[in-house]
Amino acid sequence: MLAAERFLEGKFDHIREDGDNDFQMEGTSSESKKKTRPLTPDDGDDEMGSNDEDSEDDDADDYVDYDSDFAPQGNTSAKLVSEVDPYAGIFFSRDRREEVIEVEEEPEVVTLPDAKNARVTLMSQGQWMKGCPEGGEQSFLFGLYSQLSEGQCPCPQQCGSSMQRRKSDFFTIFTDFSSYVSRLRKVLRRKCEMCSCVFCFACGEPVATDKAKGSMEDNSLFHCSNIQGVILGVGLSMLEQYFAETVTPINNVEEQTRKRRKTEGHEADLPVVAIMLGTGAKVYSKKAKGGIGYAGEQVEDHSGQLEAQAVQRAKDEKIGKLLTAIRVYLPNLHREGGGQTSDYLVHPTALAHLRRRFNYVCSTLLRNDSLADMSDRSVLYFELLEWLETISNHEALASMMAMPIMVVASVKSVITRRSLNGRNIRERTIIYEGSAGPRELLEGIVIQAHAALKGLDRVRQLETPTGELTEEQKRMTAQDMKGKAKEIEAPLFEDNQRLIVFCRRILSTARAIDRSLRETKGDGFVDRLHAGLPKLPGVSQPSSGIAAGTTLESAMVAYVDWATRARFEYCDLTIPAPQRTTQNSEEDASPHYKFYFNNEARMLANSDIPKRSLAIAKELAILTTNLPVAWGSSIFLRVDETRVDIIKALIIGPEGTPFLFDIFLGSNYNQSPPSVKYMTTNGGKFRFNPNLYADGKVCLSLLGTWTGPGWVSGKSTLLQVLISIQSMILCEEPYLNEPGWANSGGSPQSRAYSANVRRMVVKTAMLGNLKNPPEPFGDVIHTHFRLKEQYIRAQLDKWLESDDGRTTVGDGGMGQTRNGEGNNGMKKDVDELKGLLIQLRTGNGALSTA
Repeated sequence: MLAAERFLEGKFDHIREDGDNDFQMEGTSSESKKKTRPLTPDDGDDEMGSNDEDSEDDDADDYVDYDSDFAPQGNTSAKLVSEVDPYAGIFFSRDRREEVIEVEEEPEVVTLPDAKNARVTLMSQGQWMKGCPEGGEQSFLFGLYSQLSEGQCPCPQQCGSSMQRRKSDFFTIFTDFSSYVSRLRKVLRRKCEMCSCVFCFACGEPVATDKAKGSMEDNSLFHCSNIQGVILGVGLSMLEQYFAETVTPINNVEEQTRKRRKTEGHEADLPVVAIMLGTGAKVYSKKAKGGIGYAGEQVEDHSGQLEAQAVQRAKDEKIGKLLTAIRVYLPNLHREGGGQTSDYLVHPTALAHLRRRFNYVCSTLLRNDSLADMSDRSVLYFELLEWLETISNHEALASMMAMPIMVVASVKSVITRRSLNGRNIRERTIIYEGSAGPRELLEGIVIQAHAALKGLDRVRQLETPTGELTEEQKRMTAQDMKGKAKEIEAPLFEDNQRLIVFCRRILSTARAIDRSLRETKGDGFVDRLHAGLPKLPGVSQPSSGIAAGTTLESAMVAYVDWATRARFEYCDLTIPAPQRTTQNSEEDASPHYKFYFNNEARMLANSDIPKRSLAIAKELAILTTNLPVAWGSSIFLRVDETRVDIIKALIIGPEGTPFLFDIFLGSNYNQSPPSVKYMTTNGGKFRFNPNLYADGKVCLSLLGTWTGPGWVSGKSTLLQVLISIQSMILCEEPYLNEPGWANSGGSPQSRAYSANVRRMVVKTAMLGNLKNPPEPFGDVIHTHFRLKEQYIRAQLDKWLESDDGRTTVGDGGMGQTRNGEGNNGMKKDVDELKGLLIQLRTGNGALSTA
């Protein structure tokens, strides 16, 4: 439209027609007239924008490992996609490693007369290009910075006038983004002193000052791709710097909180550690164990946590507002009022800025392992989801969702020198490595959102009008004002609804990204992407096809990979109808469960407790992706498909020993801790630990059964309980868990106690579980022993060699002094167990104990 206006105004009168009926600009050659500028500039050294076959073959491996999911096509639409999307037809791999030299300069500070003499810092070239390991993207970044920070901008009417560009015009760093945008708007439109032509100072092209588009008051900031590139670069640099500054203070508050803990037992530190543990975390403590036997309670100081939460809220609001302000300038063809010029002509640096600066913020936020925390910080996460969807909706940027995020792996070398202008310059050689991309990181949150919605699907939402209050609400409000009312249920439904809305927003964003990738990169690309994503928990699948390999290292890799996929699943824990005891009562309508807390569960069969449902939903979201998995110890959970408050846990303790626990989230959960029962007791005969009683009682301060930091309503989680049991109760030297024996490590009494426990472990936890695996962990137990056969066989030989020959005492060897006479049964149990291990290996995971 602008070109047409200029043509009608006679601006193209200097163009003459040649003999071939082609139009040619004066001063141009016939060769140059044939070259057209693609939407993404083509550079011979640029692997990002090259469409040449030879160039692609030579350069593609320099920046990414890939397999193409597209055969060469000659249709026009495919060519257009490749021109718009510099990574069209490429599937990315995380196996990348790039070495880059980055330059850090002392910042230059200037005074701006046109901004009330404000003192501002100028963005250096090194800061502008920081964090970009791609050669082609570096050339675009360098070109735009050089163009806008120096040299002359000639008048587009070619009247001979020009204006000097300065670094302070485009690369000023203000304390807030709005001040930068306001000043940029002032300096962008220039008027030629000779011909009075109004033109854009960023691209040097004329502008139509009276043609503001859509609902925007001023579209000068959307006139060209150069403006887009510089706004995103400077804005995202501000965002990256501010976001990095917010991490350290919050971590410091958490550290101070831990230091203020005054409890004597080292279990006091565990709840904080448990929150930070991710998959594969090492959870054993080598410190001397203090006793955690049955008794007492203490109150923990949580003032530091409240302080950290207040700081976090303030930071989130500021970051959210900054993200909102910058998002306005993202390429967006669906913005209100229609797409602007810069929305169609995306600058090549836009993708570079997003990949290196926005991805830092994006990856940090998406690695959050708590959906509950995200929901509490929804002011920030809703804006993050808006960014992801906006980026994925533009075909020039959609590839970024599937591309690996390049992160700093190490700093190879640092050299400091003086520049010609006397400022210090530091050159750093940095090694970048590929990590999970935005879509892959989002999938972990998608899994949590599905789990939370499953936990809430039994909640019946009340249909309350959004307008005037009902009479009941008015009465409750009046009672509250008098200070006589108890807590009402309506806000609880609001909390549930808020979590539901947040989870659905996560799922819709993931679907939108997938839809955009299918449109821009094809079904084959998206199918390969999904093949590598984490999978939603489902019903248990047989694991007989998983091979341990020939070495211990291969077995460890196979084990962790299998355990990560099998750690959380839904299953049917109900007892089939024919096995139920039928009586003529209304209670018989609810099913029975293969579960210690069956009666308690049936009592809540038709209950609707919104606060409890909300707590369970958040709990499930955490558990689906955060159960610790490692070669030495892992946690497996099975949740009933229809009753998500009924849970069975299999905790693999030290030396590969599985222990079973039944867990029920009662009517007052999360105000009270869960009910936990220890089930691996050989029929109530064996006590494997001072804190695991033969009757199934679990002694733990989080459960209120011992002195120390107890359960904190709304804060403590089932994951903390599981990790506490895993790391402290199922420990390598259980004798030390008895309060009076905490300093007896390595003593003859401790060695005798451990030997007695090992005999019980072999007989019940290993041999007994293999011969009669507890439901629903049959496949888990068989796969566990099959993949760890080499290790467990060697371990059994050591145990048998070090056995003291004493008689096994079921109470854990408390006060054991007599020597056993003859065979105590250890050798027989070990031989039988080894035979079952051979059957597992030779029978492809099948086991016959007949």
